[in-house]
Amino acid sequence: MKINRGVFIVILIVALCAGLGSAGDIVHQDNVAPHRPGCNNNFVLVKVPTWLNGLEDDEYVGVGARFGPTLESKEKHANHTRLALADPPDCCSKPRNQLTGDVILVHRGNCSFTEKANVAEEAGASAILIINNQTELFKMVCEANADVDIKIPAVMLPQDAGSNLEKYINNNTMVSVALYSPKRPAVDIAEVFLWLMAVGTILCASYWSAWTAREVAIEQDKLLKDASEEFLQRGDAGSTGFVDINTMSAVLFVVFASCFLVMLYKLMSSWFVDVLLVLFCIGGVEGLQTCLVALLSCFRWFQRFAESFIKVPFFGAVSHLTLAVCPFCMAFAVVWAIYYRRVSFAWIGQDILGIALIITVLQIVRVPNLKVGTVLLGCAFLYDIFWVFVSKWWFHESVMIVVARGEKSGQDGIPMLLKIPRMFDPWGGYSVIGFGDIILPGLLVAFSLRYDWLARKNLRAGYFVWAMTAYGLGLLVTYIALNMMDGHGQPALLYIVPFTLGTFITLGKKRGDLKTLWTRGEPGRPCPHVRLQPVQQKE
Repeated sequence: MKINRGVFIVILIVALCAGLGSAGDIVHQDNVAPHRPGCNNNFVLVKVPTWLNGLEDDEYVGVGARFGPTLESKEKHANHTRLALADPPDCCSKPRNQLTGDVILVHRGNCSFTEKANVAEEAGASAILIINNQTELFKMVCEANADVDIKIPAVMLPQDAGSNLEKYINNNTMVSVALYSPKRPAVDIAEVFLWLMAVGTILCASYWSAWTAREVAIEQDKLLKDASEEFLQRGDAGSTGFVDINTMSAVLFVVFASCFLVMLYKLMSSWFVDVLLVLFCIGGVEGLQTCLVALLSCFRWFQRFAESFIKVPFFGAVSHLTLAVCPFCMAFAVVWAIYYRRVSFAWIGQDILGIALIITVLQIVRVPNLKVGTVLLGCAFLYDIFWVFVSKWWFHESVMIVVARGEKSGQDGIPMLLKIPRMFDPWGGYSVIGFGDIILPGLLVAFSLRYDWLARKNLRAGYFVWAMTAYGLGLLVTYIALNMMDGHGQPALLYIVPFTLGTFITLGKKRGDLKTLWTRGEPGRPCPHVRLQPVQQKE
């Protein structure tokens, strides 16, 4: 199996995007904004469905204020209330129009948010909607000496939503609204499928990697047994098409990943996401055709085509089966890229390309021993924590979360993620996991199965089942933490690395294999052409 180095570099660039588990924040906890009794609400997103002359119309999303009562969480408990314009529009003085339980729509500016809310409450309004002066939402906080004994909810709307509602009212349309802030379900089925997807991807890649390693070992044993000169003429290990990373490359990998992440953060825009889309498609085509060729080669109908080759400029010897499969893979990637932002089910194609790419990377890149695996996962552990949590001190926002969601690109985020739509979440969105959260621990899990097979260990006596279980538990804890944090993005490696690496090292030390795992990475094998003569006993 030969690998084009250019394609391999593209695959590594795509794999550098180690993402995180995320569901999207609906609760924005803020320890910077002032809070005190009566002014300690979380900044929650609020749904504002509208009705025009009794007919249901658009639904807008606003953000609740730090002050005021909490909103209903279910739409059926939210009252449909008539919406009225404030007069004066800023609601900094008593409105001239009569408000009898209406929701009042006001403009931002000229006085504080709490003043507007107090004036609206005194005028008889049941709630206040404040139109922001820009398209983004703004957190409404309390001033130092403000009266925060406010009994009506306050919600800020983006400028475009407020302008639409204001236009309808000025055209003598009767507008009514409801205000509620639904909560996310404790567990969404999307997270279950995403967990199965991640675990299944590592499972398939590990067995493929172990099977290939065993075939190579058997072939080498045969060559040595026959004292063949062919073995000496095969060159170094790199000619087998596999890349064994060392300690230095493990450290540099995380350094390059950090540089790449900062570049994504600084250059995040629509055109840059398009560049990443092209890179992802190239890597996805390579991954998909590699997986399909390997799969089809298992059937005897395709073996003849897989074993016959033709020379192609730049690519070298390519099998006829690869030539037949490659156009399909390219067409699949191109169609997906065209409809990436146009259809709601484009995530299916993204996951297919992503899974194929991950399996291919785990087949190509290998951890030679536990020492390298420890350095790689240890650096990745610090990398994830730094760019999710610590980066807020320098950049005033989580770099990893901003990049994963594509918040600065105006699009749906980078494509280097596996994602599934949240099916029973009233807020919608996707549950996602980054490629790095599968590839990096997957390298160690694949190493464990290769060691088990070469050491002829069964599942119970080996390390693979323990490593695979530890990864699954670590990812499960990630989703538990994600739900406990109200959807705030979580660095998956923060939980996965201690589970996976800690289990492997502890078990290896207990069984007495730690030295071999740490240094050699594979069990010692006797030279097959050497036959030890039994020691004859003295008479």
